[in-house]
Amino acid sequence: MCGRYAQSRNVHQLQLAFGLPEQALPEEADPRSWPPLEELEPDYNISPGRPVYAVLGPPPRADDQGPPGPRTLHTLRWGLVPSWAKDRNVGYRMINARSETVADKPAFRTAYRRRRCLLPADAYYEWQLVGKDGTVQASTSPATDPQHKKRKAKADKKPYSIHYRDDRPLAMAGIFERWRDPEVPEDDPAAWVWSCAVITTEAAPGLDHIHERMPVVVPPEDWAAWLDPASGADELAHLLEETPVDRFAVDEVSTDVNTIKNNRPDLLEPLTDTGGGEPGTLF
Repeated sequence: MCGRYAQSRNVHQLQLAFGLPEQALPEEADPRSWPPLEELEPDYNISPGRPVYAVLGPPPRADDQGPPGPRTLHTLRWGLVPSWAKDRNVGYRMINARSETVADKPAFRTAYRRRRCLLPADAYYEWQLVGKDGTVQASTSPATDPQHKKRKAKADKKPYSIHYRDDRPLAMAGIFERWRDPEVPEDDPAAWVWSCAVITTEAAPGLDHIHERMPVVVPPEDWAAWLDPASGADELAHLLEETPVDRFAVDEVSTDVNTIKNNRPDLLEPLTDTGGGEPGTLF
């Protein structure tokens, strides 16, 4: 799964990294038609419910005339709130969508077909379980491990940072949705909540000793296809299997990241006693 990540780039830096047109921060954009764009502070310990940047494809058009518009940057809430949900807090339980079921699960299938996005990250964090006797084992997912909570409660957690070796931003595969808050007047911008989920898949060899799951990361050569609303089921299924793990590096980092109130750049620094501070490569 993916339950925490870091993202420190500002709007301009992300526009350059993803080849996006420059956008002025809108003063009075209509939140009903398309997600907003806000300037966010660097966040080195993003947790569910926080605002995050997302790269979106062209917005829907009334007809098929003319070329599609450019990709653009927006701000979403992490934790997908389905359009039919009664409460926005359901999003805390929907921060991830499994690649194996995202096309069929009612909460995710429409967003998967029509509203896909890229979620930029400096790195994502994952935790390995360490028993009281010092033995280590990979963390598991509650969706597949009935003993997940018990196993987690009895172990310490050793955190790792996974990122590109050249420190380019990861582009995690995401889906997004719009939800109308029935308790807020329609003319209030807060009435419309745009939210997202990270798609996860089975962890690749070299990462599966840390956790059995990992986020799907879309390589730059596949960004256009992932964001294209015309991409079909077969192509999307192929993209979900194309995470470029051979370009990744893995660092053991400080347990300070285990607490969400800690939010500092040094959370990404590798521990110096595990290889002299040099990142470990997978291949």
